[in-house]
Amino acid sequence: MTAIDIVGYLAAALTTAAFAPQVWRTWRSGSARDLSLAMLLAQSSGNALWLAYALGAGAAPLALANGFTFMLVAALVAMKLADRPAAAPAPIVASAALPAEQG
Repeated sequence: MTAIDIVGYLAAALTTAAFAPQVWRTWRSGSARDLSLAMLLAQSSGNALWLAYALGAGAAPLALANGFTFMLVAALVAMKLADRPAAAPAPIVASAALPAEQG
């Protein structure tokens, strides 16, 4: 293993580890409300593309980092989608507020 390989693996470990605290905090709190869905989708798309590139180029550090990071971000996306509020129910209208039936 060369020095540049070591740099690559260290970078892979650090960038992947950067998402772990957010996944843990979101899981423990049960809320992903403050996370940006657009950012998560952009990040996961970028990771998927980097993973495809790394596999094609035979760059193991890039493949590992982006494969694991993609899984962490996918978990955040799943938690974000599960945390979305349901559509508000239609308001209940009291019968007294309705016009009298013309007969």
